[in-house]
Amino acid sequence: MASPETGVLAARARALAVLRIRSTARAVALLPAAVAVVLFAGRATGRLGAGWDLAGWIAGGAAVVSLLLAGLVTAVVARARPALSPSVPISEKSAPDLYRLVRDLAERLEVPAPSAIALTPDCDSWLEDRTHRAHGPPRRLRRPEGAGRRAPEAPVLVIGSPFLWWMRVAELRALLAPVVAGTGPSAHPDIAAARRFIRGLDAAVAVSARPVGRLRGLPLRFVGRVARLLLRAGREHATIMERAVAAAASERAQNVDYGLRIVAQEQVGLAYAGWDRLLTRVALPAWRMGRWPSRLDAGVVSALTELSRRDRLADGFASRLGERPACDLLEEPGAIDRAASLLAARLFHGGPAEPGPDWSPVGWQQYPEEVVDRKWRLEAARLHRVLDNLPATALPAAPPLTGADPAASPLTYAHTPAHAPAGRRPAAPGPVGGPAVSPPADGPPRTESPPPADGPPADGPPAAPAPGPTLARVIDRLAQDERAGDLVAARLGAEVEREEREEAARQAARGRCEQDAAIGVAWGDGMAEGGLPLFPLQPPRTGRELLADHVTAMVCCAAVDTAGATPGLDWLDGPALLVDGARRADLGRPVLSLVDDGDAGPLRGWLTTVGVRPEKPVRLV
Repeated sequence: MASPETGVLAARARALAVLRIRSTARAVALLPAAVAVVLFAGRATGRLGAGWDLAGWIAGGAAVVSLLLAGLVTAVVARARPALSPSVPISEKSAPDLYRLVRDLAERLEVPAPSAIALTPDCDSWLEDRTHRAHGPPRRLRRPEGAGRRAPEAPVLVIGSPFLWWMRVAELRALLAPVVAGTGPSAHPDIAAARRFIRGLDAAVAVSARPVGRLRGLPLRFVGRVARLLLRAGREHATIMERAVAAAASERAQNVDYGLRIVAQEQVGLAYAGWDRLLTRVALPAWRMGRWPSRLDAGVVSALTELSRRDRLADGFASRLGERPACDLLEEPGAIDRAASLLAARLFHGGPAEPGPDWSPVGWQQYPEEVVDRKWRLEAARLHRVLDNLPATALPAAPPLTGADPAASPLTYAHTPAHAPAGRRPAAPGPVGGPAVSPPADGPPRTESPPPADGPPADGPPAAPAPGPTLARVIDRLAQDERAGDLVAARLGAEVEREEREEAARQAARGRCEQDAAIGVAWGDGMAEGGLPLFPLQPPRTGRELLADHVTAMVCCAAVDTAGATPGLDWLDGPALLVDGARRADLGRPVLSLVDDGDAGPLRGWLTTVGVRPEKPVRLV
């Protein structure tokens, strides 16, 4: 387009087309009433004969029905609350420098400044109209009667929170220039009216889709059909209008930091990649355990710095870190980061809106011990619970041990000590129902046989405690039983699904309590009423993926307990195993060899190299 004015004119033309659709709908609703008025007026003046009486009454009845239906549609559209992007509002007091930057930018662009600024946990920025009554303050806080009509407000500028921590001040200004330039076309009355009409119809469709009783459901379904019909009629015009508005804003921002904007756009793609990895690999494991990282935006800087170190395509991006970051425009960046991190957990995982005993924050320094180590031990414990409930399967005979009872039963995975029936759990860890072998601290191994159900204990030497959960048991079962892998994978999937259902029920109960507590509040945070999370990060994992994750967790627990390894955090890959201070990233292939092919050779070789003793018991949660 030749100039910003050309784009605005094109957008206005499409906006008028949308408004003509609204006018046509009004005319159709008023047409029966107009016909009835003409018929009754003609009969009253004598211009129509007595034969028109029936037609007049039919037209009058149709007019009443039409006006009632039109009033119903109008009331629902007017009262429906348009969708509002979840965000963290930023007051001018908490970010005076940021507001000053945006206003200076609007002055350079010769457009109205945004009415407010908000942050969202996403790698995007946009303008959002929040002039609907439901998005304003409560009625008691509005302007008093007689104070005049409320002046039209400019849209709110919504900025992706990762941008503030990764981008420099100059880059952020260049990136926001075309976004802020959009306030010019947004202030046009015709464009604003067309947008309000489209958003009202969209909100009415959402209202009609809610589950309600039969008495209210039938009228709402009618409103939903009418709203969808009008949306289909105006979809093309609205789409072209928004494209023209965006083109006009981009054209107006051409002369403001154009060269720097090219560099800033490169940073957008990099920030998106780092944000996605941070959420899916680092934050998601913590969310699943009831912990939420409280400095996600600060973690983006570490993740992207690590990406710059590994990827030569991103080489040089980390050198910008010496310049002033955009988060310095905030008075309390830590508090804003905490609020944005909590909102991200609610959006992408469905966590509660407020911290609690089972939903507490965790810092990056505590992440390895409080998230990584606990995650491994929880998954290892779940794996052993599944193995405990498998049918007893005899393993190949082990080499005879000194003092072993030749008539002893083979080891099984049924009834391990953590899940033995009440009243029959042995004093020390070990299988119940058969003899156990345990190497004592010094001296040859000893055996013990459980006493019979009735009568005194059997004669024989005193026995040592049997071993607890070990990695060797898991490897032997998966390697020597062809059906064990599929069976364990299926049961792990069922176990995880059951736990997720229980967690979803708890989240729903918390959501109902929060909704009950907010009765009477006319404005909210824009969260979807159909439930959370709005944007699930990952599809459900398959049984084989779950089995590989749990076996990996068991191996890591054994490495920590027997080889001196430590849990760590990799900014791009999440939980990591550190051996002698260095990350071991070569564990995945040996585990997959065991899980997929039943070949334990590569994993045993890896354990030998690291110094892990699989026969030693591990500590579980």
